[in-house]
Amino acid sequence: MYQVDDGDKVIPCHDAPEPGVPAEIVVVAGNGTLMLSYDSGPSGINRVLVGFEHASAHYLGSPNDETLQGHPLRARGLGYYGVFEVLNSSWIRSLERMNSVHPRHDPGRYQTLRRFIVTFQDKTFECVAETMTAVTQIANTQADTQKLLLAMIQRVAPA
Repeated sequence: MYQVDDGDKVIPCHDAPEPGVPAEIVVVAGNGTLMLSYDSGPSGINRVLVGFEHASAHYLGSPNDETLQGHPLRARGLGYYGVFEVLNSSWIRSLERMNSVHPRHDPGRYQTLRRFIVTFQDKTFECVAETMTAVTQIANTQADTQKLLLAMIQRVAPA
């Protein structure tokens, strides 16, 4: 996916609540907006909706909590069941280098991007975007979750 170098620094991010254990994860993306929804609080009592604006890349997959030691940023402070930001991200710099072949490449566009990581029990979510905002937190009931999922879809693909 990417190689880290000496520049990457991981810090806790308090822009969104920490995930519950275990956490059901839903990602909806479109038109530069990405919405992430997951269980939060003790035993996943709440459902959280987090928005990422001007998202340019994201990843959802390995490692899980049993293999997080293998993540290249674990030794830099990436922890279990949390929300983190990576300062001076090598992934963002790599995206900028890939885009540099474009005739209208603008390296300044990458200066506003931030990298976020959310570690769950079964997966890790990573996103490069300009902002991350906790949009809402609701009770984790089936009816409220269905309304939340509909709101996610409407936000990324307005009619």
